[in-house]
Amino acid sequence: MTGTLFTDVRIFDGSGGGLFPGEVLVRGTRIAAVVRGDERLPRDGATVVEGGGRTLMPGMVEAHGHLTWPTSVERVINTMKPLPIETHMLVTAQNARITLDHGFTSVYSAGSLGERIEPALRDMIDAGFMPGPRLRASAMEKGAEGVLGVPAGHDPTHQRDIPHLREYIAHKAVEGCDTIKFLMSSDEAFQPGGSQTLMYSEAEAQAIGEAARAAGIWLACHAQGAEAVKRALRAGFRAIYHCTYADEEALDMFEARKADTFTAPAVGLLWARVHEAQDFGIGPAEAASLGAVRGIELAQAIIPAMRRRGIRVLPGGDYGFPYNPHGRNARDLEHFVNLFGFSPSEALVAATKQGGELVDWDVGQVRAGYLADLLLVNGDPTADVRILQHRDNLAAIMKNGCFYKAPPQSSDLR
Repeated sequence: MTGTLFTDVRIFDGSGGGLFPGEVLVRGTRIAAVVRGDERLPRDGATVVEGGGRTLMPGMVEAHGHLTWPTSVERVINTMKPLPIETHMLVTAQNARITLDHGFTSVYSAGSLGERIEPALRDMIDAGFMPGPRLRASAMEKGAEGVLGVPAGHDPTHQRDIPHLREYIAHKAVEGCDTIKFLMSSDEAFQPGGSQTLMYSEAEAQAIGEAARAAGIWLACHAQGAEAVKRALRAGFRAIYHCTYADEEALDMFEARKADTFTAPAVGLLWARVHEAQDFGIGPAEAASLGAVRGIELAQAIIPAMRRRGIRVLPGGDYGFPYNPHGRNARDLEHFVNLFGFSPSEALVAATKQGGELVDWDVGQVRAGYLADLLLVNGDPTADVRILQHRDNLAAIMKNGCFYKAPPQSSDLR
């Protein structure tokens, strides 16, 4: 039987333990075996990849993905408004490829500017017709025109009462969405004090949760204010983003739901607004007015508090803005270390094992039986996560047991 054998590698398996020397055998789409130390795996029919002491680790998971947000490291598009649909779909496909180029083999979508773009993209990727990460595809509930903070998109509007919300969720499930993004609160970027503006009543939030469970679809949300976080928790949302003003009651509720609920603070966007957006008209005063400075300060208090409670906090930085492009996703790991007190290994666990738990696929670990989504990395990311920000440090990228980026040297042993 054919396969791929990685030898002379140091393995970060996603569990949080230290690197260990070993070998990994891939058969078909999955990892067949992992051994440590001097133990050797059978080489019959396998293509042997000589790792040269490089690190073998799981592919990373982007937990707050917006592939339809237009800008990437290859193509700055200085707008967040929808492009012509034909262009927008092609740009989204480009962004998916760039995300995979940079070591993110899975993405949990936090909303799309077109409700049918991501299911179509996911299916094309899964069929092998174009490169990209595994994708939990999403729509973004829009409501009527002019609803505060909801971006324009390639979507029809609808009434935002309970019957229409239920109908919308059922329709998105039929269209193939895995998850739907709701704005449970507004945001300081939309209006002063917007983070405390609630977008759905308690009854509406409960109806959303009931409809999603009936349809078998997950829920994600933007939630800044404490009550927005609580309404999302009571309604059974899976991914609750930001949580900027979560209070003790919200943290208690989140802790009680930590087995099936996740957060990603999206600090990458805030950092970029404060430090890297001047060329796009956002100076220090504008960054402060958009809530970026205060958002970072609050996150530095709330994220460590969440970690102490065992709440899973995942990398995912709202990439795709003109000043925060796709392809910089791995910078979140550095932010987790520098701003939130994660060790490099803890940041890697959040980006791999815990990300795999969010998307609910057998990914994020170098473990027998898991899908073979793997990175061969020059250097030791458990000592310095910054090396993952440079695609040239990814010597090989494997997804689903096949090389998307082939290693520099391999030989066939028959």
